[in-house]
Amino acid sequence: MKRQKGFTLVEILIVVAILGILAAIVIPHLSLASDEAKLSALESNLQAIRAQLELYKTQHNGTYAGLSDGDLFKKAITGYTKADGSLVAAGTAGALGPYMHKIPANPFDNANGVTVNEEGPDGIGGWYFNPATGAFSPNDEAHTTW
Repeated sequence: MKRQKGFTLVEILIVVAILGILAAIVIPHLSLASDEAKLSALESNLQAIRAQLELYKTQHNGTYAGLSDGDLFKKAITGYTKADGSLVAAGTAGALGPYMHKIPANPFDNANGVTVNEEGPDGIGGWYFNPATGAFSPNDEAHTTW
């Protein structure tokens, strides 16, 4: 009697069960690594932005960028300004900046909008900036205390 080559149903079920157990162990670790990477990116972005805000303040007579709204904030940080904070074209005599090429996205919501107010973060996404204190933080629900 010839023996047929191949796997039995029991052998296949055992391999599938082992793969399922391994997947159940590995997948939670991958999602944890993703969250850790986002936190690391958040910390790096905050450090870079806060450093540039302090440089802007030093070069602009102790005032921060964009005291009225997020669009003005973004233009002041990514464009050229005079020492009084007014926006000017590149190549203008006495122009300062740009301090950043672009505002990085918040890694938790992929938004790079900036909410400027003194009341505090509103949780709508992107970033929050308080021009009175210079506080710059994420503006998402989970990370507003950074």
